[in-house]
Amino acid sequence: MSHRQRLADLGIVLPPPKAPAFAYVPVAVHGGLAWVSGQLPWVGDALMATGKLGRDIDVGRGREVARCCLLNGLAVLEAALGSLDRVERIVKVTGFVASAEGFQQQPAVVDGASTLLAEIFGEAGRHARSAVGVAELPRGVPVEIEFVAAISA
Repeated sequence: MSHRQRLADLGIVLPPPKAPAFAYVPVAVHGGLAWVSGQLPWVGDALMATGKLGRDIDVGRGREVARCCLLNGLAVLEAALGSLDRVERIVKVTGFVASAEGFQQQPAVVDGASTLLAEIFGEAGRHARSAVGVAELPRGVPVEIEFVAAISA
């Protein structure tokens, strides 16, 4: 089954890929790897959420935000590759979580992205990961997700 078909089976429609606002590319492809730049939780031209985990946003909402970031990443990856079927596996995910003092559940938040990758790509979606708590993220978002995928030629 194609990855695109799996998305359809899950009822997931990827958003239109968002162009970067600054001087970087959304995806850099080199040596059989696609490096997806950090993605924010855009829904159209608006942010899904702003604020910090543990103060403004709970873990459940944080997981939804992480999922949104991942879907934006898949959209730019598909645009760069021409097809998600070129993805052989997800190698590494890094999730940045804007955290209030004392918040320590970053891994639970980033699981919103990780579990979705496993749903879409199966075993090939299981990956190495870092979940990092930070003081601030661009535009005041609570989560930013970046990832690396191994791809076929």
